[in-house]
Amino acid sequence: MSKLNKDVILLILKELYDKNNTLYPCLLVNRTWYETTVPILWKNPFRFQLKDKALNVITNVIFSYLSEESRDNLRNQGIELTNTYQQPLLNYISFWRYLNLDILERMIRTFLTDTNIINPKISIIRLVIMNVFNRNTKFYFLRDDFSFSSSFLGTELCFSELGCLHCTSTQDNSILAEGLAILNTSIKKLNFDILYNNTHNFGIIKLIEGQKNLKEVKFNDRSPIIHKELIVRPLEEALIKCADTIQYLRIDWKPVTKLFSYLVNLISLEIHAFRHKNWNNLEKISLPLLKYLKAHYVPSKILANLIENTKGNLIEISIIYDRSYDEGRLIHAIYQNCPNLNYLKLSLFSENISEFENLLINCRILNGLVIIGTHENQINWKILFEILTRSTPISLFKFKFIDSTINSYLKIDLESLSLFLDNWKDKRSMLLQFFSSGSMLNVEQKQHLLKLEDLLQKYKTKGVIKNYNTNNFGFEDFEWIQSKFYTLYDD
Repeated sequence: MSKLNKDVILLILKELYDKNNTLYPCLLVNRTWYETTVPILWKNPFRFQLKDKALNVITNVIFSYLSEESRDNLRNQGIELTNTYQQPLLNYISFWRYLNLDILERMIRTFLTDTNIINPKISIIRLVIMNVFNRNTKFYFLRDDFSFSSSFLGTELCFSELGCLHCTSTQDNSILAEGLAILNTSIKKLNFDILYNNTHNFGIIKLIEGQKNLKEVKFNDRSPIIHKELIVRPLEEALIKCADTIQYLRIDWKPVTKLFSYLVNLISLEIHAFRHKNWNNLEKISLPLLKYLKAHYVPSKILANLIENTKGNLIEISIIYDRSYDEGRLIHAIYQNCPNLNYLKLSLFSENISEFENLLINCRILNGLVIIGTHENQINWKILFEILTRSTPISLFKFKFIDSTINSYLKIDLESLSLFLDNWKDKRSMLLQFFSSGSMLNVEQKQHLLKLEDLLQKYKTKGVIKNYNTNNFGFEDFEWIQSKFYTLYDD
């Protein structure tokens, strides 16, 4: 194994990349393995949650690139680096592409504590580290939530090839974004967190307007307050100026401009709009290339219109909405206009159950189905399983049933579930999940959960079920087997 060439080693390392700590032993095989592994590990050294000891190791590596002149300058400002720092065989910093400034801040503060350097010196250390980055690497990804970006003025060269930016609506972040706007027009992905009613957005607006190939934008509402138009309108107007290139958009409010009408190349739309009213200006929106739609609490009438104007390209739909008594129009729009639908997540109501059966009959290549309850007793599980028994398309084998009401418990009818599973013989073994938001179960609920798990295990033994799960932690909407190791810093 030690004699494998670099290309084969690289393929092995890519397979191991998502598994915590599995790459480190590869450094010790031989020099070829070492030289191939180091760039992968140092691409994002903050990828996994690190203890202070590990952060100190990274600090030492950074300081090993300081010149004698830089050390003398630090000494003249009262900062004595007592350790001897020897540069590694390879330039580790040159491989660093993903930078989380908040973790970097923690690393600096850990260093100050361990070396008894007083906090007022922290800005000096920040600038020294950024100068090392400026001389040795070009970052591709930058994340800054609540840190110190205004301290980096003059060291932005290391961000000149930035492709992804995740930042917040703080004044420091606005200053950083304004600097990046002058330097960088090649950002492809922007993730922007809006904090409270903070209006420090001039820099990010200028940055958006200057991009030539912005493809993905996420506006995340981190505030419990419904945003005023003066906050969101400038952001939407900035997006309109580069709308032709945008393919993926997440937005946490009802648009106040005609933004959607400009997004002619949009492939993916995610919109969260709880408690918003008056959607009339979006009734005739057409997104003909849309493939992925995720909508929370958007009126079903608006969604039905949108789906009817997608030209049959939708392959994933995830919709949570309030009971609207739309007489099944939304579900009807889905099965009439989405022949290529692979995955569907839907809050289902008993009054629409017959239209749901029509959906199963018409969406013949449906692969995964997620049914979610958002209100008490909104679904008759017995009838639902009867419909699934007689009308499930042959392609469908992934199921997820969720009760998302607070302090509730998913009351699955075990008899009808058993009948559904009995009729699954000779079909592809299913992947099955049952989740509930209720965390504190009473005795009766615990007993019901045990009976459910016993039933699922019985049918897994028979081969009807390939895998099942009753714990929702870490699963994405359309994910039944977690193949990826999720970390704190995955974007």
